[in-house]
Amino acid sequence: MSGLKLFRYVAWAAVAVLAVVSGVLVYQQTAGNKGTGALIEPLAAIGGPFELVSGTGETVTDDTFSTKPTVMFFGFTFCPDVCPTTLSELQGWMAELGPDADKLNYAFVTVDPERDTPEVMRDYVWAFDKRIVPLTGSREQIDAMLKAYRVYSKKVPLDDGDYTMDHSAAVYLMSADNKFVGTIAYGEAEENALKKLRRLIDNAPASS
Repeated sequence: MSGLKLFRYVAWAAVAVLAVVSGVLVYQQTAGNKGTGALIEPLAAIGGPFELVSGTGETVTDDTFSTKPTVMFFGFTFCPDVCPTTLSELQGWMAELGPDADKLNYAFVTVDPERDTPEVMRDYVWAFDKRIVPLTGSREQIDAMLKAYRVYSKKVPLDDGDYTMDHSAAVYLMSADNKFVGTIAYGEAEENALKKLRRLIDNAPASS
């Protein structure tokens, strides 16, 4: 088995563990909230403050997204399959939500800031939808966010001297106060994804 394939298996295992843990926690907390109308209680172990740079060179922090819930995905522009597939699916979900799509924030955070400059991120992400905010930063800023959000990411050398990145593939769902409330798994059925997004919208504070 090649090193690249081994790393990919490890990455998918990490994604699967995150999905299972998230699902168990969501079930437990939703069960405890029956009758309250809440999506789930926020999980403080995932998420936190951050400071990054948008595709237009502006500083973006968690406060920037504080007026609406946020749909967030981590990846990189050289990604051969997972990232373009997920961004395409996100584009489709937004279209299905119609006007309600504007009740959410959307962000694509790079795990490869060495190559993903603000301009590269902007051109790549906005090819899907300009409502998706492309985010990059210094290696230190990105690493701090990956740690806070429990995102798996690893540089994998290639035979030609270049490299690729293995990373978590789940879409993160964050409340308006930047608390983790669940995920949409890679390849999850569109019907399920839309239900989660609509619940995220419905459970947002009225001021959002």
